[in-house]
Amino acid sequence: MNETIPPKPRPEPTDDSRPYWEGLAAHRLMLQRCADCGRVRHYPRPLCDACHSFAVEWIEASGRASVHSWTVAHHPFHPAFKAELPYTLVTADLPEGVRMVAQLRGAGPEALRLGLPLRIGFEDNSQGLTLPVFHLAD
Repeated sequence: MNETIPPKPRPEPTDDSRPYWEGLAAHRLMLQRCADCGRVRHYPRPLCDACHSFAVEWIEASGRASVHSWTVAHHPFHPAFKAELPYTLVTADLPEGVRMVAQLRGAGPEALRLGLPLRIGFEDNSQGLTLPVFHLAD
């Protein structure tokens, strides 16, 4: 029986997130910073959660991170991801003061420990989308 697998869900950039996606396409991780109070935020959104300002500027992240936690996915949340199982999702602390979730590349979950240094990488996929990933720091 041939099962038709639907395509992977694709994010739709908004006015608030477009600089983030354009940065990823250029292999740069761009983060929002409140232009009034200076608080950095990730994921992109229109309003600062600290001072409620709509004023925003974009900064480039250092590319460094450290492991906060991780999980191994054994069941696809969408049928299009079934062939990639199992994969490791890492929640990481960035020195800019935010957390980010991305897949781990180049190592398995047995290599991880809390606080382990990571570096952010970029993967261009067949849908014309660039996504951030984590690698163990050199």
